[in-house]
Amino acid sequence: QVRLVESGGGLVQAGDSLRLSCVASGLTIGSYNMAWFRRAPGKEREFLARVLWGGGTDYADSVKGRLTVSRDNAKNSAFLQILNSKPEDTAIYYCAAASRWYPETYDYWGQGTQVTVSS
Repeated sequence: QVRLVESGGGLVQAGDSLRLSCVASGLTIGSYNMAWFRRAPGKEREFLARVLWGGGTDYADSVKGRLTVSRDNAKNSAFLQILNSKPEDTAIYYCAAASRWYPETYDYWGQGTQVTVSS
């Protein structure tokens, strides 16, 4: 059974940094693109960033320069660092995995971790 488990969310103040983690079990992330999405209250799910199986990265224009996505294949984990957090970053953050052969289809999703940024 494949599981993606996010952690690292919580209540922070605007300007704080935080690092979200996503640990996979039941699959080896080395062959997967690992992505981060978020869903803010009353909004659609939003793509944030992904780290490709080969190590390259893609970011949504809205978060470039403030979010950093990374992976550690040895730990079967992916990470999302948020710098200079803002109240509009308040959302549930999800990680997802897409195989390298079907990079636009996210087959596996985590349950999400809540991030709340107070002003």
